[in-house]
Amino acid sequence: MLQAWRWMSAVLLRVFEPEVRAWYGLEPLWKVFWGYGVLASAVIIALYAVATIERRAAMQQLLLMFFAGYTIWILVSVWRCAATSMPIWQTLARSSTVAWAVNAVLVIFFLELDLMADWLRLS
Repeated sequence: MLQAWRWMSAVLLRVFEPEVRAWYGLEPLWKVFWGYGVLASAVIIALYAVATIERRAAMQQLLLMFFAGYTIWILVSVWRCAATSMPIWQTLARSSTVAWAVNAVLVIFFLELDLMADWLRLS
């Protein structure tokens, strides 16, 4: 059993190596900010929009929980990757990260309120 766990850990680390490198600030800032930050967020938002249109509350809730975890990962990753960038890009990236954090907290909070209101109406 321990051998299987080690094998699975090695596979997961290999598959998610770029994401682990981003977490430790070892990826280029542009790649993390634009690829993982902007592009991946757009995909999550699109999936949430589809779930909303199709009135899939469980899927909306799962996506919000995923988005919360993803937000923590991307904020830490951008912050750390900015440390090795030119001062102007470091300042811009870190300022955007603070704004991103505030926005994400508010978006998650209000979407959760909306889901709860829908649930109460259906109860």
